[in-house]
Amino acid sequence: MKLYTTLEQQLKKEPNFVTDSGELKKWVVLNKAQNFDEELIGLLLDDDELKEKFFLDLKGALVFKQNFFMQFLEQKNYLNESYTVYKNKVGLSIDGRYLKQRNEVSLVWPFKDCILEGGQSREEDKREEIFFNEILAQDEITQLLEPKVLTNCKYIDKNGVKRFDGFSRNENAIITDNLLIKGNNLLALHSLKEEFKGKVKLIYIDPPYNTGNDSFQYNDTFNHSTWLTFMKNRLEVAYELLSTDGSIFISIDEGELGYLQILLNEVFGEENQVNLITIKRGSVTGHKAINPGVVNITEYVIVFCKNRASWKPNRVHQKRERNERYNTFILNRDQEISAWKFCSLLDAFSDYKEIPKTKLKRQLGNTFEKEIYDFVKKNADAVVQIAYPDADKVSKEVQELIKESKKSPKQVFHHQRVYESDIYLINGQRLLFYSDRLMEIDGELVTGEPLGDYWGDVLPNDLHNEGGVKLKKGKKPEKLIKRILEIGSNENDVVLDFHLGSGTTSAVALKMNRQFIGIEQLDYGENDSFNRLVNTINGEKSGISKAVNWKGGGSFVYFELKKYNETFIEQIQAAEDSETLLKIWEQMKSKSFLNYNVDIKKSDQHLDEFKSLTFIDQQSHLCELLDKNQLYVNISSLSDSEFSCTEEDKKVTVDFYQLNK
Repeated sequence: MKLYTTLEQQLKKEPNFVTDSGELKKWVVLNKAQNFDEELIGLLLDDDELKEKFFLDLKGALVFKQNFFMQFLEQKNYLNESYTVYKNKVGLSIDGRYLKQRNEVSLVWPFKDCILEGGQSREEDKREEIFFNEILAQDEITQLLEPKVLTNCKYIDKNGVKRFDGFSRNENAIITDNLLIKGNNLLALHSLKEEFKGKVKLIYIDPPYNTGNDSFQYNDTFNHSTWLTFMKNRLEVAYELLSTDGSIFISIDEGELGYLQILLNEVFGEENQVNLITIKRGSVTGHKAINPGVVNITEYVIVFCKNRASWKPNRVHQKRERNERYNTFILNRDQEISAWKFCSLLDAFSDYKEIPKTKLKRQLGNTFEKEIYDFVKKNADAVVQIAYPDADKVSKEVQELIKESKKSPKQVFHHQRVYESDIYLINGQRLLFYSDRLMEIDGELVTGEPLGDYWGDVLPNDLHNEGGVKLKKGKKPEKLIKRILEIGSNENDVVLDFHLGSGTTSAVALKMNRQFIGIEQLDYGENDSFNRLVNTINGEKSGISKAVNWKGGGSFVYFELKKYNETFIEQIQAAEDSETLLKIWEQMKSKSFLNYNVDIKKSDQHLDEFKSLTFIDQQSHLCELLDKNQLYVNISSLSDSEFSCTEEDKKVTVDFYQLNK
């Protein structure tokens, strides 16, 4: 169409509308049109034909026919009001425009435009928190997300806990120490941004699934919306931390899977979804077997990369059972191919073991299977499968060889190749050697195959004892994390887990020579990630230790976000009676930062009303009095005497953020 040609030529006058190869960036133009961009409208008005077509003269004023212009550009040279408008696409539309083209479809929920601190320190905590609106409470959010002062810093290696003497850095002045951070994960992620923005190769998280029985204890009217806000806040900063070629793996169950996927589409872009992996987490046994209907024994790992064009995952293989289609044996493999003689695998094995063939076939499925497999691995160059090749996918030279082999059906033909396995043919069929199927996986020579998106082999029998720590809910096996790290990272890459739990990700990263950053805010006592990492450094033998030949070693730096009002919230939540709460109130009056509108005198005058409240309401009331922007100490308050930052606090904080630069 002449009009489209005219439009294209006019739009290409603006360099920002043109790709490096000279094509029109239609998506850019559509976005400009949607926002009534002055630059675009000016270009259209400069051409009389375009002005007449895409503007309406209303009493001397020109009105841009936005919908008509966008539909025309989207459909290119297809005719409106005819069947050709629907030739390329099928989908839902509004006002003649497809939903995807309108850019108006998104996951929406209450509090979507808010920030939720999410400050639990124990699994059983019930939380009542303020949702800070991103527009109305911008000052509060800025303070909330400001980098925090660091405290209680330690260096740990095989010799135990040492005094912290400073972070190790590479030639680009980036920290190379393994880091274990205790504190609110949203605030910790924002504290990491200056140092690690764009530096993290892989993120794995096992967040609360919002089942009602996990650590996400927000049992209010908007529980589902709260979870989505909680996840969105953290995923947005996770995106910033990822390198261009990085990826994020998230464990989730079926309850929130659909919503999480749409949320990730918005944060990462739907074009950057890589995989949805199904994980077998149990068997249909015990109490599960008596449940009516279909028994759920799976959960999922959803995978997104930051930039699909830059993401280069590693090829990973998984173990499988012996492939019984390889059932032919070359009796004299070491001789010239012209002399090769064949028999069945079972006959070769029975001769080797001097076992009667009839007995062998009766007992194949039990007694002899392991021995047959050992025999196959020992003689893999002589165990073959005879199969018809895909003639369309081989070279013309091989196609001719296939024809030639059919003329001499008992003769073996050989075609040598440089970068792939040689081709052997007999009677038009190819000999596939078992040696090409064997590989070392987890330190064992086994039959391997490329990894698929169903992982039924990652749940070990001794999961609860891995790492020398126990976690009653949701502990992930080291084998699962190992496989994830194998796919998305290489040695020395930075791996981040900001829902660290019992520390599986950090322990596996240490064993696989990755640099890790682990963040955990919940208190697991003796089963926490700190103890798990100490056990790992000391050479504990569970999990993947044997597979990677782990002998112990390594080190990490531990530190905490320095708390202020958060300390009082934890005391309030841990209190067991009203008398304890009143003692905490006395401390709060002199040491905490209260909301600006709190009148201490009036509060004391109404203590009788306070005492008449239920215990839970008393806890909530005291928490509401505290300034939520002072839960942790911001670096802007590092030298403020009111926050009692020690010289050690100042030293580690200045070093981490390089405040002297």
